[in-house]
Amino acid sequence: MSDIDDATRTEIEAAAFRRLVKHLRERPEVQNIDLMNLADFCRNCLSRWYAEAAAERGHDLDKAASREIVYGMPYEQWKAEHQAPATAEQQAAFEKRGSD
Repeated sequence: MSDIDDATRTEIEAAAFRRLVKHLRERPEVQNIDLMNLADFCRNCLSRWYAEAAAERGHDLDKAASREIVYGMPYEQWKAEHQAPATAEQQAAFEKRGSD
């Protein structure tokens, strides 16, 4: 990709980010704990990274606002509509992941 200028690279990266967010919004049945167990990141991580990137560029974006960008709705609403309680297996895998 050395032949791509910085502005175009940024546009490509932004498009990929938007596609990832759209993909996650369209699959609310995929639980955050499963994402954490399998990929070591979840929607909350993505929203935190978004807020950190904004802060690095001088923009104050609070946790609720960055989560709404990723979830497409207020986080509490998403949790009420889509978040299932973690199973014993999911919780055990999450705890094991942290001790590796």
